[in-house]
Amino acid sequence: MKIAPLYMNILLLAGLACIAFMSLFIGAASLTPGEIFAALTGTASDSVQIIVLELRLPRVLLGIFAGATLGLSGAALQGLLRNPLADPGVIGVSATASLGAVTAIYFGLSSIFPLAIQILSMGGALIATFTLSVVSRRDSSVLTLILAGIGISSLATAAISLAMNFAPNPMSLQDMIMWILGSLDNRTMTDLSLAAPFILLGWALMFNIGQGLNASSLGEETAQTLGINLNRLRLQVIVGSAISVGAAVSVCGSIGFVGLVVPHMVRSLIGHAPGRLLIPSALLGAILLTIADLITRMPVGHGQLRLGVVTAFVGAPLFLYIIYKTRGAMR
Repeated sequence: MKIAPLYMNILLLAGLACIAFMSLFIGAASLTPGEIFAALTGTASDSVQIIVLELRLPRVLLGIFAGATLGLSGAALQGLLRNPLADPGVIGVSATASLGAVTAIYFGLSSIFPLAIQILSMGGALIATFTLSVVSRRDSSVLTLILAGIGISSLATAAISLAMNFAPNPMSLQDMIMWILGSLDNRTMTDLSLAAPFILLGWALMFNIGQGLNASSLGEETAQTLGINLNRLRLQVIVGSAISVGAAVSVCGSIGFVGLVVPHMVRSLIGHAPGRLLIPSALLGAILLTIADLITRMPVGHGQLRLGVVTAFVGAPLFLYIIYKTRGAMR
């Protein structure tokens, strides 16, 4: 069954609004809809204001921002690289951002300066962006970009493993592992204000590339005859996804499978035109990550579920199912 993109976007936006509002209720303290509404309008008691505005609302907003970023970046990269397996991890941004966070923990910077993890994570993402930008200027081959991304990701992963291997103490090692597994717990408006400008900048670069992606899907020569500047298109997608994903990883940790799975889910509902996938992929990515965060709030044994674990357990089987259903179209 196919759905018109406009109706799809309206349905997803309505679903996201409902899930986001519902997530404000989930937590240790039980609140009524009236208290939630009063907190949002600034008329609730101080304790309710703190719970809603300083604890739950930043968590919900960061989940929306990060999920939308991963979904949008996955759709843009799959369209640009014409590869259904492309996602933000392919270009190495997620790994380099994680390396920045691990570096901050390894050297104890996070205990000296609270925002060290976020700042070094975005620094790592910017290094990957710069490297890919240099590669994209010197060689416009899609294969070169993919191989460069794999190389950057492998190098960053090796450095993370090295840091964990020589962790200065067990507590630092545990902090590294817990951060890499991803979480939205204890995030504040400060985290949101730090990441949001970079995320919005990345969105601005990627939301107007629909026509270029549609043309590039017809082949590079055809796209050039239609007046599409492929080098500029590649630079927009790479820089936009790198900046926004790096900012999202800096506050949420490493989150896998959202950018990979979401475009496939949307594609099965509205068709294969890459330009059409951008907005619904962003909305569906926000919904999935918000739901995944709700799952992490459920009590499980003596520990706490981590966001990356939930997305992997949900995303991996779903991805295998999608591959099984569309295996004929991928030949």
